[in-house]
Amino acid sequence: MSKLSISKAIREGLHEEMVRDKNVVVLGEDMADMGSVFGITTGFLDEFGPLRVIDTPISESGFTGMAVGMAMRGLRPVVEWMYDDFISCCLDPVMNQAAKIRYMTGGQVTVPVVFRAPMGAGRRNAGQHSQCLESLFTHIQGLKVVCPSTAADHKGLLKSAIRDDDPVVFLEHKLLYAKKEELPDDDDFLIPLGKADVKRPGRDLTIITWSRQVYFALEAAETLAADGIDAEVLDLRSLVPLDWDAIAASVAKTHNVMIVEEGVKRGGVGAELSAQIMEDLFDELDSPVCRVAGANTVSPFSPPLEDAVFPHPADIVAAARGMFA
Repeated sequence: MSKLSISKAIREGLHEEMVRDKNVVVLGEDMADMGSVFGITTGFLDEFGPLRVIDTPISESGFTGMAVGMAMRGLRPVVEWMYDDFISCCLDPVMNQAAKIRYMTGGQVTVPVVFRAPMGAGRRNAGQHSQCLESLFTHIQGLKVVCPSTAADHKGLLKSAIRDDDPVVFLEHKLLYAKKEELPDDDDFLIPLGKADVKRPGRDLTIITWSRQVYFALEAAETLAADGIDAEVLDLRSLVPLDWDAIAASVAKTHNVMIVEEGVKRGGVGAELSAQIMEDLFDELDSPVCRVAGANTVSPFSPPLEDAVFPHPADIVAAARGMFA
């Protein structure tokens, strides 16, 4: 095992795939000379050259559409949107083209493209650079959606996403990039898409979450343990495909469910999960499904206000105590 920051784990996974498969190319704003705004591809231009590490104009619609065409012609492009907020600039090539072409050609054409994007609040980037938009992507038929938490998950899931023949939206929380964790010393380390992971076993409460909120849930679980509430933390990792078997197994064990997400509560992933659990697992529940999510407001620039609009460990603890009061 080696210890790497999550940004370097992403870099390592991407590098290994580019070495393994000459059809893997990266493109986006500042990806070549600058090595991306978060340093993910530093040094890639010198190693792989300008045909495989491509700086693009500030035109998300243009380079995203180009990547879709590249994928249709046999390449495996990995696109970086500088922030997930910028999906607003390139929704057509993602939603109407990449996500639909395999079905509309009867499987004759695949679109093996990965759309990487930093997401989330906490850096005081205000309303246009702080959103968690995973719920938007899960609503688009034909896309796979991945939201990892740990360094190992980022690397193993990214490598699997690159090898997948369908378009994958791969969302990375910006506040996790600097976090250092152990990583297997294995250049073919893969984690399959659609497999959740129990980050902490428990018997009283299932906390379903993903991305940065996994760490908040784990911290909250330790506080709750002192109260006599043994919380299981289930990290979904992939939102599409969804590991329903893992959810059902955990709910059958604990009989109480909380869903935690940073994105706004209205129309969030938690709303869909809550509905599915109530429809299919109602007889397993001892209490209504609880949701802890971001406020239905634009992310503020002010640090105290920004911290107030998305869940922290104390919010998870308070909600859980309310469930067992």
